[in-house]
Amino acid sequence: MFWLIGAVAIAGAGFAAAYVPRARAAAHARAVAWAEARDAIAVAGVGRDAARSPVAGAAELLTRAEAIAAGRGGVAAAREAARCARAADRLWREAAGA
Repeated sequence: MFWLIGAVAIAGAGFAAAYVPRARAAAHARAVAWAEARDAIAVAGVGRDAARSPVAGAAELLTRAEAIAAGRGGVAAAREAARCARAADRLWREAAGA
C-alpha cells in the first residue's frame, strides 16, 4: 500500500513540476499581450483625438480593436486588437501628415 501512495505522490509531483511553470508562462504571456493591446488602443485614441479630420477606415479599426478588447480572449485576440489599433493610429498619422 505504501508503494502505491508513493507512486501516486511521485507522479503528482512530476505533473506539477511540468505543469506549473508552463501555466505561469502562459499567464504571463497573456498579461503582456493584453497590456500591449491596451497601450496600442490608448495611443490610437490619442491619434484619433488629435486628428484634424475623421478617417473612416481608422475609426472602424479602432472600434474593432475596442470590441475585441471588451470580449477579452487569449494571446491571439490581444495581438489582433493591438494590430487593429496600430493600423488605425498609422492611418490617422498619415492623414495628419506626420
